[in-house]
Amino acid sequence: MQTSTGSPRRTSLVAGIFYVITFVSVPTVGLYGRVHDDGYINGTGPDTGVVAGGILEMIVAVACVGTAVALYPVLKRQGQARALGFVGARVVEAGAILIGVATLMTLLTLRRAGAGADAAATGQALVAFYDAVFLLSQGLIPAVNAVLLGTLLYQSRLVPRILPVLGLIGAPLLVASDAGTLFGAWDRLSPVAAVAALPIAVWEFSLGVYLIVKGFRPSPVTAETVPAAEPARTAAA
Repeated sequence: MQTSTGSPRRTSLVAGIFYVITFVSVPTVGLYGRVHDDGYINGTGPDTGVVAGGILEMIVAVACVGTAVALYPVLKRQGQARALGFVGARVVEAGAILIGVATLMTLLTLRRAGAGADAAATGQALVAFYDAVFLLSQGLIPAVNAVLLGTLLYQSRLVPRILPVLGLIGAPLLVASDAGTLFGAWDRLSPVAAVAALPIAVWEFSLGVYLIVKGFRPSPVTAETVPAAEPARTAAA
């Protein structure tokens, strides 16, 4: 039988590891750089960077779901509807990431097949579709996640309140940045977009590190995760 702190600590450790893993996709900004060139689909050179980026994004998709599944048993005790919504949003985010990866793999298939000059427009359309999916999967949905998870953690006090506050501040900034990208005010890779995304990035990375190093703070929410038979056994001992 596990100790009274075993389950919550294990939960926080697993969730924290998954959160940190989601940052392995950061290098894709550079790895995917070439696909935005007009002549990429008819160009030459290795595709290693794009393939590596696709692998990293697939890892991120799995880690996204892992964060929500790991945290759900604890978060549902604070707010089941929001906790379930967080799981659903993470699943949608992971699915959209995989759609984006499949789009770039389709682009690579056309390139390797020597599709010809007529395929240039198709290549540009595929890249534009990837950018649109990215804006949804790693732009809008993380803002939704920040609101759902941020309010749960803020109310439960499972972590220092400054962490969910970062997420709650970053959510509207990220939505505003995405709106600016949609209306053509700036590119999704512009400095403005990068600055707007920073609070969410700091929130998620800091949360992951905190959960790994410290775990959950003492709370009635985590106390309820202890098996009911455990106190009786402890008393008998």
